[in-house]
Amino acid sequence: MRAMILCAGLSSRLGKLGSERPKPMLPVCGIPILGYGLTNLVAHGIRDIVINLHHKGDLIQHELGDGRAYGARITYIDEPILLGTGGGLKHALPLLDPDHTDEPFLSINGKLIFDLDVTALVAAYRATNPIAMMVVRRVPDAKAWGAVEVQPDGRITNILGDGEHMFCGAHVTRPSVVARLPEDESDSIRQGYLPWLRAGEPVLAYEHVDGYFAEHSTPERYLESNWALLGGTPLRHPPGRLSGIDPTARIHPTAQLVEPVKICASAVIGANVTVGPYAVVGEGARVERDLTRTVVWAHATANAANAGEPIVI
Repeated sequence: MRAMILCAGLSSRLGKLGSERPKPMLPVCGIPILGYGLTNLVAHGIRDIVINLHHKGDLIQHELGDGRAYGARITYIDEPILLGTGGGLKHALPLLDPDHTDEPFLSINGKLIFDLDVTALVAAYRATNPIAMMVVRRVPDAKAWGAVEVQPDGRITNILGDGEHMFCGAHVTRPSVVARLPEDESDSIRQGYLPWLRAGEPVLAYEHVDGYFAEHSTPERYLESNWALLGGTPLRHPPGRLSGIDPTARIHPTAQLVEPVKICASAVIGANVTVGPYAVVGEGARVERDLTRTVVWAHATANAANAGEPIVI
């Protein structure tokens, strides 16, 4: 089975953060968001992965390379003009179905850290064989996310209406279904699943009830995700250590570390500073002032000039 990770967004809601790095490459506990998704897919046996590129796509390709470091085989596809969630999938069909076997594939949004049981999802899809199976979760503010109406038997009857579930940005479908979307730009919900539902075609829900889920479209959500994982929220397949001190970090004898913290490789913690609780210091970063509830990106310096900033880049 193949998967596509959608990474062609503009990251505009992140402001300065998104202008520096594309959303899927924001570091959470020192590891890019995409690293979490790749690790989880590989753990469930999916190694052939397509990633579409637009905003700062060269950075994604440079840092992830061919995916070997994660056990994956990544193929990239450029999207010079944004095509939307449906158009992006249709544009990538030659890579998702190179042998024209119409084998189902998984699509997942690149801005997520999602402890999804992919094996169970695929098994549920194969057992029922709908045109698509969408991953949903029950949330109190479903309308704010575009509510999904799910019947007791798992059938989805409406999207972007009423309902108690949100769409989690992950779904399994077949190339032959995606090929029915309009040419050029399209939305997989508005131009795909909604009209197909209204025509009586089967779209089923897979409810995610156990495991971490976070999306990172705003600085506030990005920070919350760092604190949750730093504080010990479990992942079944983490991409590495999410807290602790790398042995190559240089900690001054007079510095004080207050857990939970994540101090990455080659970081330098200066004299007479307190780091933590809830602080992440990226690879090669320098800390010259006290830090709490702060994320310092790789090779940045936290000093008096940026005191009070929760994210130092």
